[in-house]
Amino acid sequence: MTVIKNKPELLAPAGNMEKCKIALRYGADAVYLGGKMFGLRAFANNFSMEEIAEAAAYAHELGKKVYVTVNIFAHNEDLEQLPGYLLDLQQAGVDALLISDLGVWSVARKTVPAMPLHVSTQANTSNWAAVQAWQELGAERVVLARELGLDEIREIGAKTNVELEAFVHGAMCISYSGRCLLSSYLTGRDGNRGACVQACRWDYSLVEKNRPDESFDIEEDERGTYVMNSKDLCLINHIPELVEAGICSLKIEGRMKSIHYVATVVSVYRKAIDAYCDDPQHYQVTEAWREELEKVSHRPYTKGFAFGKPGSEGQVYTTSSYEQTHDFVGIVLAYDAESKRAYIEQRNNVKSGEVLELLMPDGELLPLTLEGMQNEAGESIDCAPHAQQKFSIVSDKALLPDSLLRRKVIC
Repeated sequence: MTVIKNKPELLAPAGNMEKCKIALRYGADAVYLGGKMFGLRAFANNFSMEEIAEAAAYAHELGKKVYVTVNIFAHNEDLEQLPGYLLDLQQAGVDALLISDLGVWSVARKTVPAMPLHVSTQANTSNWAAVQAWQELGAERVVLARELGLDEIREIGAKTNVELEAFVHGAMCISYSGRCLLSSYLTGRDGNRGACVQACRWDYSLVEKNRPDESFDIEEDERGTYVMNSKDLCLINHIPELVEAGICSLKIEGRMKSIHYVATVVSVYRKAIDAYCDDPQHYQVTEAWREELEKVSHRPYTKGFAFGKPGSEGQVYTTSSYEQTHDFVGIVLAYDAESKRAYIEQRNNVKSGEVLELLMPDGELLPLTLEGMQNEAGESIDCAPHAQQKFSIVSDKALLPDSLLRRKVIC
C-alpha cells in the first residue's frame, strides 16, 4: 500500500501581482516570481521590491510561500548590485531564492547565509552526483533538468536526500534546460540574461548559399515551417510516478501566461494532487480535468522526456499558433449577499442573456447567465463592450471574488 508521508507542493508561476494572488487563491502552495533584476523573464511585468514584500506577506497570511528567481548567468558587471539586492530580498521576507550560476550562489551564501537556496533548472542538474554536489554547497532543493526520464528521476531520488522539484506542465524550451543562444545571435537579446524573444517559435525557410535571394520551405505550410516549436508539457497522468520517484514540488511553467491560464491549470493540478494523496491506490485522471486543460491557450500536449526522448512527436512543425476551447471574458470582483448582485470586471465583450461558464477559486465549475446587467451607475445595460468595463449582474448564488468567466469558442 502506498502511503503519502509528505504531500507534494504545487508550485505556480507569478508574472505579476494579480497572477500571484490568483495562483495562491486557486490552490498553489507556493509561487515563484522575478524581481526587476537577475531573473530570466525580463519581458514579464516582474515585481518591484515593494511588490515582492507585499506578495510574501499575502502568501504568508495563507500559510504559503514565495520563491524569487535570481537565475541569470551573471557577467562581471552584474555582480556589483547583487549583494544589496539579496539583502533587500531577505528583508522583503521571501522564502527561498532560485539560482543557477555558481558565482551568484557563492555571493548569496556569504551575503544571506540563512536564506534557503534552490538550484534553478537552468543549472542543468541531470544526475545524482550533481544533486549531491549542490547539496554539499548548501542547497535545500534542486530543480531537475527537464530532459530527465522518470527512471533517471527515480534513481536520483533513491541516491540523494535533498528536496527535488520538477516541471509538470507548460511550455518546453528546445534548448537544453533553457540554456540557449539563438535569441542572442538573431536579435542581440540574451536569453541567459533574461531577454529571450523565443526565436525558436518563428517560422523558418531554407536558403542555399549560392542562391541567397531564394528561400525554400523546409516543409509543411505556406508561411514557413516551425522546426524548433515544441509541444507543451503535461504530466497530469503521472503524478503518482513523480511523487513515488522522490519529487516533492510539482512546478507549473508560465510567468508570461494569463490569469486565466494560471487559475485553470493550478485548479486542475490542485484537484489532482489532492485526489492522489487522499487515495493513492485509485488515482485516476478525470475527463473533466482534461477538458479544463484544453480550455486555456496552449500548444498540443506532450509527456516530454518522462518516458524517453520525445523525437518528432514532441514538436509541432506546421504552426506556432496556440489552441484553446474557451475565451476568458471576465473576473468577479465582489458579491453583495443583500442585493444578490455580483460585481464583475470585463476582459472581453459580453452581452446580457449570455450563458457563460464560471470557475471559482474553490474549484467549483458552473454555468452563469448574465441577467440584470447594470453599469457602475446602476443603469441597465445590454452589453459591456469596453476594455475592463465594470458591471454587475443578478446571481442567487454567492460568487467568490476572483472567479473567472469563460465563453466557449465557436469554431
